[in-house]
Amino acid sequence: MSALKLQPLLNSQPISGPVLLVIMDGVGLGPENESNGVFMANTPVLDELLAGQLVTRLKAHGTAVGLPSDDDMGNSEVGHNALGAGRIFAQGAKLINQALESGIIFEGKAWREAVGRCRIGGTLHLIGMVSDGNVHSHVKHLYRLLERSVEEGVTRLRVHGLLDGRDVGPKSALDYFVPLEERLAELSGEGLDYRIASGGGRMVTTMDRYGADWSVVERGWKAHVLGQGRCFASATEAIRASYAEDQEMTDQYMDSFVVCDGDGPVGTIEDGDAVILFNFRGDRAIELSRAFDEQDFSVFDRGRVPDVFYAGMMQYDGDAAIPHNFLVEPPAIDQTLGEYLCGSGISSLAVSETQKFGHVTYFWNGNKSGKIDADLEEYEEIPSDRVTFEQRPWMKAAEITDVAIEAIKGGRTKFIRLNLANGDMVGHTGDPAAVRIAVESVDLCLRRLLRALEKVGGVAMITADHGNADCMWTEKNGVRTPMVAHTRNPVPLIIKNFSGVNKYQLQEVVQPGLANVAATLCVLLGLEPPAAYEPSLLVLDA
Repeated sequence: MSALKLQPLLNSQPISGPVLLVIMDGVGLGPENESNGVFMANTPVLDELLAGQLVTRLKAHGTAVGLPSDDDMGNSEVGHNALGAGRIFAQGAKLINQALESGIIFEGKAWREAVGRCRIGGTLHLIGMVSDGNVHSHVKHLYRLLERSVEEGVTRLRVHGLLDGRDVGPKSALDYFVPLEERLAELSGEGLDYRIASGGGRMVTTMDRYGADWSVVERGWKAHVLGQGRCFASATEAIRASYAEDQEMTDQYMDSFVVCDGDGPVGTIEDGDAVILFNFRGDRAIELSRAFDEQDFSVFDRGRVPDVFYAGMMQYDGDAAIPHNFLVEPPAIDQTLGEYLCGSGISSLAVSETQKFGHVTYFWNGNKSGKIDADLEEYEEIPSDRVTFEQRPWMKAAEITDVAIEAIKGGRTKFIRLNLANGDMVGHTGDPAAVRIAVESVDLCLRRLLRALEKVGGVAMITADHGNADCMWTEKNGVRTPMVAHTRNPVPLIIKNFSGVNKYQLQEVVQPGLANVAATLCVLLGLEPPAAYEPSLLVLDA
């Protein structure tokens, strides 16, 4: 740890209070019109802060967070990686694209094992989200796996497709499932049998995260593995039936389904099969991976547990080795800000509710579980409500704020980071009234936090990991469509200095992004930033 110790920043005076980082998840800076939930909300605190002196905008999407192009929206995982790492690493889709283009993905042990099983009678099962949202998965990755399976002589393949409706249009599933069924039909024949076997909406089937609601994973297990659920002749029939039965339902909340023929389910998972989860993002992939990998798994009754070879597109948790087998190596993120601060003896607190707890810990620390130094770090998780977010748009912001204020008053913690998830999680619902309340809840919490910080002479940094609430709907030909995905808008970076001893000024940085935050925090903490980090946005004002 001593090798990662930072030197004191020349001319910086110790401050009495802590440095507080507030990540307003999903609060971007969009056009000032009524489609913008941040602009439309009553936010007197944020408005005053944005009119201050130490304010700039950060790029939080695309190449600034390691994604393939600036057409790619940011997300909380890559955002927190960049915030905590101080540098830009190739991420998610970019890594997969490189592995597919080079073909190295098909040369690894995991792919060879999966294909080998299917050459001797097993079925290859591909589980994942079918969309081009490029946050958890991309449908083009699925198509490449299908093509390679044909080339490798895989005779029987089943897709277990999850509906998105969150990173793409809320009712766009048929745009992806219709061509997928057509392509599978084209590939079948001449001894090949490729079909969709099951599916469901991502928020109710398979893709839970952080242990928030394991029943989501259980429903996925029953549909994908056991073939238990409502039967339909095809996935598109299931989607159309769901739309007809509940016109207010959106794709992410569609019930699980099973594709059946005259003999029953067409694609249960059996002994000798191989299973690949083709999602590349980790948070909503870990729990299903555990259900397949852990022999002593006891979170829910799996019923029948087939003997299969299971692999993820990536290893979603390197420290916990989840899953054991994977197709593509994750980015190796080292020398994170957390490591430097622990090496420099800086005490810290990370706090959020369940939905984003892993982001201020695991992702912040470069995709590593556990504490770096238990003597210097405190992590606190506030359990999230198990309801859809438009029903409780205030979420757990007040409870998170309570914990942070106690730490501010306590005087023992020098660095506090927290995530207020309201703008993102409620933004994904597409409910304008709830989005405004969500943003207003964050604003109220900012007021409380800043008042507490002012009393002890601390410094606040306020930013976001990506946009979402800043666009509630799009309009075409007079028709408004809910916008539930992240935006590519910039996010704010605000410094509020109550220290009374140090003065700062913004310095010119070309295209500042989230990766510049770590070095900026070093300056606020009175430490010389690591030379390899993206430059600080602040300098001491002599």
